Amino acid sequence: MRVLNYLELEDQLERSGIGTSTAHQRAALADTEHVVETSPWAGGSPLSAAGRRLLGDRFFREYDLAHCNVIGPGSVAVARHAKRNSIPLVLHAHVTAEDFAESFRFSSRVTGPLRRYLKWFYSQADLVLVPSEYTRSNIASYPVDAPIRQITNGVDAERLEGHEDLREEYRDRYDIEGMSVFTVGSVFERKGLTTFCELAQETQYDFTWFGHVDEGPHASPVVRAWTNGPPENVTFTGWVDDIRGGYGAGDVFLLPTKDENQGIVVLEAMSCGKAVVLSDIPVFREFYTDGEDCLMCSSFEEYVEALDRLAANPDLRERLGENAKETAAEHSLERVARELDDAYRSAAGADAGAE
Repeated sequence: MRVLNYLELEDQLERSGIGTSTAHQRAALADTEHVVETSPWAGGSPLSAAGRRLLGDRFFREYDLAHCNVIGPGSVAVARHAKRNSIPLVLHAHVTAEDFAESFRFSSRVTGPLRRYLKWFYSQADLVLVPSEYTRSNIASYPVDAPIRQITNGVDAERLEGHEDLREEYRDRYDIEGMSVFTVGSVFERKGLTTFCELAQETQYDFTWFGHVDEGPHASPVVRAWTNGPPENVTFTGWVDDIRGGYGAGDVFLLPTKDENQGIVVLEAMSCGKAVVLSDIPVFREFYTDGEDCLMCSSFEEYVEALDRLAANPDLRERLGENAKETAAEHSLERVARELDDAYRSAAGADAGAE
């Protein structure tokens, strides 16, 4: 099957979780019989496609199934083209109204209109893919009128190999000492920025956030405030070219997030054998077990207690980390390949049945 695996605004999103998930899909599909196209446009861009169309050529490339990972105008054009030409359409629900809130300046104010847009957009699909049952419940409540299937975002363990070798280099670079508390990803309030910084103020550990910090007009005031004047024991590194260094330098991965669709960085930290401390929210309870492969916290006091326990008990850190590696292995790219193949065949069958 010739599959269009499309990531609109790919250059801007390659550093995001959506970009990472799409990269996982493409790496997984490379080991299948599917032929993957990454651009829908004849000539590689809408402008080139328009020029070709004026000369009588096709605007869209030929493909047997379309899989879109974003919700913008390019993806809408692909969806309309697919529906007009009876091409099976798979839409990946990486974006929900719930996880868009508290991401950018004013993002919380547009969740209502966004929810209505997502209801319309996702309902065009022959199959909607979601990374968790939690995400399924969210989009089903809009409601979305399309079949919904859960598949993991997966984790690319091979890409993280060698993180241990970078430990001293990155600890020296960011002046990290003792038990390091860290997180990875773009700096958003939704991901628990305030809690992260307030925990640093309450404790004596070195806290490091490895990830991009928005500085443009779309950056939220909360992000600006904490990143421009962080606590003394908090470092915001900005974008890190080799994220293996972050996983190598850190000891305890902390993500006090308010909402996630799955959380690829959690799987990455687990794959590196790190002790993980998470917010006690439904999506994490879906995949992880408190006390076995992570510690989950429901209050500020529980976070402080969890960090102090891990600092005092290296054996606990090691046990949680080893169990976490086993959990992460359940989300391999081989599993992503199997689940995508099954989803594509299901969508193609549903489309054929509708004709």
